[in-house]
Amino acid sequence: MDTDNYISIQQFCLHYNVPSSFLDTLSEYELVEIVKIEKTQCVAKNHIRTIEKLIRLHFDLDINMEGLDVVDKLLKRVENLQTEIISLNNRLSLYEEE
Repeated sequence: MDTDNYISIQQFCLHYNVPSSFLDTLSEYELVEIVKIEKTQCVAKNHIRTIEKLIRLHFDLDINMEGLDVVDKLLKRVENLQTEIISLNNRLSLYEEE
């Protein structure tokens, strides 16, 4: 496993000033995947953006974990729909050019 792509939860929490229990709870709701690397709990660096978003929603807007779960699922759905729209527009433009 490439450890360069992971950051320890301890480092992450220190940098973002959040309790490690917050990340544990995110993991319980399957919003974040925590992996163990040499007995150290870590998160993938490519998930940091998502975690930052969840931190802002939770701490700035006071959204509870159940709400974070719903918001995360809705945002992923919107992203998928946007991707599908782009794909359909690209396919449509092929037919319009003919």
